[in-house]
Amino acid sequence: MSQSTKNVILDVAEALFAEQGFNQTSMRTITRSADVNLASVNYHFGSKKNLIQAVFKRYFDELMPKIDEVLEHLPLHTGFAGIQALFNALIVPMVSLHSFRPGGTERFVQLLGRGYNETQGHLRRFIMHDYGDTVHRLLSEIHRRLPDIDDSELFWRLHFAMGSFVFSMASSQALKEIAQSDFNQTIEVVDVINHLVPFVAHGISGKPSV
Repeated sequence: MSQSTKNVILDVAEALFAEQGFNQTSMRTITRSADVNLASVNYHFGSKKNLIQAVFKRYFDELMPKIDEVLEHLPLHTGFAGIQALFNALIVPMVSLHSFRPGGTERFVQLLGRGYNETQGHLRRFIMHDYGDTVHRLLSEIHRRLPDIDDSELFWRLHFAMGSFVFSMASSQALKEIAQSDFNQTIEVVDVINHLVPFVAHGISGKPSV
């Protein structure tokens, strides 16, 4: 069982999970598409859940250290300006996934969206166990910039922000085509993110409802 076989399985599973979802992608479909037998998948990963986590691990191992570095050197400002500065600083790590894997940024967000929509609870446990320090640090930085927003309200705002981000990135190709057709604009994924950040930052940092 070679390392190349493991990578082939990961590449095929990643593409199928992003296109079809985790629940709809069977192990039989993965083995057939990767031209391997079930024993190969079991040898390298042991289970479908482990395979799903391994697909994410490749991205998180690349992304999380860069987010840690960004947070280490980011000045503290509160309110909208602070949140926008924080999110702008995260653009570079996110876009770097393009050089890590072709179309990596969109693919990563597609996978996140699939995991969120399909209630893959094991993914949350995996992320918090392996990358919880970075997640908590990022959430702490958001809280520090919005001291007047209570935890419950911030939960909803972050939930809606994540939905906007996942939808926009998952449909980024369509957005590129619309921008070209309707406005004669040639845009890349970073342009989509740059348009999205101020919108999301306003939504998260707005005054609490009364």
